[in-house]
Amino acid sequence: QVQVAESGGGLVQAGGSLRLSCAASGRTFSDYDMAWFRRAPGKERDLVATISASGGSAWYVESVKGRFTISRDNAKNTVYLQMNSLSPEDTAVYYCNTDPPLPIGEKGDYWGQGTQVTVSS
Repeated sequence: QVQVAESGGGLVQAGGSLRLSCAASGRTFSDYDMAWFRRAPGKERDLVATISASGGSAWYVESVKGRFTISRDNAKNTVYLQMNSLSPEDTAVYYCNTDPPLPIGEKGDYWGQGTQVTVSS
């Protein structure tokens, strides 16, 4: 089974950049489409970006188009999210998962701990 660990979050000023990493375990990582999600405090989890198993195609939610880039390195079992021109509206905990989501967390949970992104004004 695929398992993931997110990293790369932090505190940045508006207009700054961060690069998130999603390190996956599992021998069949390259068989899965992958995605980044985010959840702001008190809000539901939203889909941010997806990438096909081969890395040949991607999708972005309208609010991040032109600012975020999703990529993957199947040789390293890693998915990335490059985030530029960050704004306070991007503040959230960011999660990665397969697309559609699978239970990649502990105890059969669909979500791991995620990584916190905080953008100050």
